[in-house]
Amino acid sequence: MSNQKQKSNQEISIEFNGRRNELQSVAQKIGELEQDAEEHLLVVQTLEEAKKVDPNRKCFRMIGGTLAERTVDEVLPALTTNLTGIKQALSQLIEAYKTKEKEFIDFQQEYNIKA
Repeated sequence: MSNQKQKSNQEISIEFNGRRNELQSVAQKIGELEQDAEEHLLVVQTLEEAKKVDPNRKCFRMIGGTLAERTVDEVLPALTTNLTGIKQALSQLIEAYKTKEKEFIDFQQEYNIKA
């Protein structure tokens, strides 16, 4: 007999539900970041077009709940940096999701769980 105590069905069920909820939470966050990235990309593309016409054109940016007047030239680099950060975070979350998904599948197979 091994030193490791066998898990009860209730413990297995609780762990299964916890892992499933964690996966769903990561998937939801991935969806949110994908939407943020799409929105940032649209704004960046629009501002790049505006910059070609007039780099000093006024635009407004929400900073900490306050609307700030800036120029396209001032805002575009910050938005590009934000977009890059969002894409990096998204990439990391996708990798984390894949890892958690594999662990979840392994857990299901280990305890012969059919879902």
